[in-house]
Amino acid sequence: MKVSVGLGLGDFGRRLRTVLFPPVCMVCGQDGRPEIDCCTGCEADLPALLHQCARCGLEMERSVALCGRCSMALPAFHSTWPGFSYQGVIERLITRFKFQGDLAAGRLLADLLARRLVALGAARPDLIVPVPLHVRRRLQRGFNQSALICRDLSMGFGRLPWADVLRRHRATARQSDLPADRRTGNVRGAFGVQRLPPGVRHVALVDDVMTTGSTLDECARVLLRAGVERVDVWVIARA
Repeated sequence: MKVSVGLGLGDFGRRLRTVLFPPVCMVCGQDGRPEIDCCTGCEADLPALLHQCARCGLEMERSVALCGRCSMALPAFHSTWPGFSYQGVIERLITRFKFQGDLAAGRLLADLLARRLVALGAARPDLIVPVPLHVRRRLQRGFNQSALICRDLSMGFGRLPWADVLRRHRATARQSDLPADRRTGNVRGAFGVQRLPPGVRHVALVDDVMTTGSTLDECARVLLRAGVERVDVWVIARA
């Protein structure tokens, strides 16, 4: 979603850049579009979820308010808005971004998520917040992928406020290395909240991939204890 503010120097620069460097689709390598580095055909072929649990975003045969797991143990977050299923092109783009340092792939993923959220009618929060990395892992990787997604989502939503208000107090084992039944305990007590901006009642937590949701659930609990009234989850992909 773009915000029109009239033709200024920034607009002229973008138009000049488009002339000098024609847009290319990052998926197929053919002609792209000025507003996004993905052609119409490739965007239409992305693995969008057709039906899901509204609470945790798990893909289902039909859309439901609560899946069986959520019915037994309700997550702290109120709803989940996954852009896509974690497979195919989306999985490859996330790998390029997260593990190969391809920041252009990250910008494309954020743009695609923004377009998907608009199409789905996701409620606009007061603040978007990235899931934090421990400082040691952030130094190893060189960036926090969730923070970069937040930055680009902010621009896509007309400078929607975002803030890195969560902190990971202790290093934890990689969630992907653990069985599902150990993931909740792995992140319990690992996060804290810095001072929230005034007036924040509705927060969207942002991450790249959601698997069991244990990390996002713990982050949501911390935000709710800090005074937030509603926490939604925005993720590029749901595994």
